[in-house]
Amino acid sequence: MGMLLLLHVVLLAVAARAPAAEAWGKEGHYMTCKIAESFLTKQASTAVKDLLPGWAGGDLAETCSWADRQRFRYRWSSPLHFADTPGDCKFDYARDCHNTKGEKDMCVVGAINNYTAALMDSSSPYDPTESLMFLAHFVGDVHQPLHCGNADDLGGNTITVHWYRRKSNLHHVWDVNVIETALKDFYDDDQSTMIQAIQKNITEGWADEEKQWETCRSQTKTCAEKYAQESAKLACKAYEGVEQDSTLEDDYFFAALPVVQKRIAQGGVRLAAILNKIFSVNSRLQSI
Repeated sequence: MGMLLLLHVVLLAVAARAPAAEAWGKEGHYMTCKIAESFLTKQASTAVKDLLPGWAGGDLAETCSWADRQRFRYRWSSPLHFADTPGDCKFDYARDCHNTKGEKDMCVVGAINNYTAALMDSSSPYDPTESLMFLAHFVGDVHQPLHCGNADDLGGNTITVHWYRRKSNLHHVWDVNVIETALKDFYDDDQSTMIQAIQKNITEGWADEEKQWETCRSQTKTCAEKYAQESAKLACKAYEGVEQDSTLEDDYFFAALPVVQKRIAQGGVRLAAILNKIFSVNSRLQSI
């Protein structure tokens, strides 16, 4: 049975991942998609706005946490948010991209590839609005290092820590706590200011790297496997020095924050590159 069919019709008995944290949290997904919007071509921007649901108000970023809210409605989608590994700092698609039943392609990399394929196929029977919203979310997910963390601890979900004085878990630290602390300490709790700071880094500090981020030579798939490999490597560093009941404070925060900001930036640039490719192809198909 094809992967796209599995995505939409099979209800999986998903093993209980620890209390589900929203990947990147609402703020991280919003920032990723806001950055993507700024890199869209005019053609892609118009196509994206045409597909957005009315409640989004024409803003892709408003939809980018939608997939997290659907995890109980669409239970089959739960394994599509991550691609955990045995903890060897590597992602191997053949080994790691499956759900708890062993069904292949059921991971965040498989989801990105297949929702991209659905949007590129003008005859696809699948709802293009949902495909767009899933794709935008999953590109954010694959850039969060702990979404390619260790399978044994569910990507850090079972590692209880204290984030300064607050009880948390390692996965939640990377999803939410680092971003919330940065917003509070450096950006006056203003999300738009943090987005502007990341965008400035893209055009200045990371200017030499930005074109490399969006480059993808694959003609048949996305480069999501490469993004997962990057996250798996970063996840190993995220675990360093962390044990059950560790207290994580300034040293950990100041090491994690640049990684989080860069991964949000990379996710935004790459999401835009995927959407630009999708809608330039669709435009050519329609003109033939």
